[in-house]
Amino acid sequence: MRSLVLGGARSGKSAHAEGLVPEDAPVTYVATARRDPSDAEWNERIAAHVARRPAAWRTVEAPDPASPRRVLAEAGDGDHVLVDDLATWLTGVLDDAGAWERDRAALAVVAEHCDALVTAVSEGSGHVVLVSAEVGLGVVPETRSGRLFRDELGSLNARLAAVCDEVLLLVAGCPLRIR
Repeated sequence: MRSLVLGGARSGKSAHAEGLVPEDAPVTYVATARRDPSDAEWNERIAAHVARRPAAWRTVEAPDPASPRRVLAEAGDGDHVLVDDLATWLTGVLDDAGAWERDRAALAVVAEHCDALVTAVSEGSGHVVLVSAEVGLGVVPETRSGRLFRDELGSLNARLAAVCDEVLLLVAGCPLRIR
């Protein structure tokens, strides 16, 4: 079973996704947020996510763009993997590739990482829950980097939705089943 949980900021997508995974099952939580020691507010957000997780869950901090797909590839049939979230993962991929100015070579690197993630999700044998932001419902961003992020994340979300068994959209804390 592969689930994609989408939602806007503070929509409840992470908490809902966590509720899709049985507490007593072997769960690997892939945390994609990169810590920044100088950003206290960001670290408080990360701490709130950590505090909400059951103690038995194994957490893999994934600052490396390949980390989520490695965890997915290693998951066995009875394992559960929760990846939270793909927007922060993609931000790191764009940063690492230096793709914010739309350099073709850098965008090719981003595409390779996205292709590999979609393949890992589609070929994985474990139970997968993916969390991602839905950023395509708002206005067109004013900045080139904002438009790049919106376009890249929208494309990644669509590709992942195509290989997932269920797709949910959280709006104001309410889950809507898309598929």
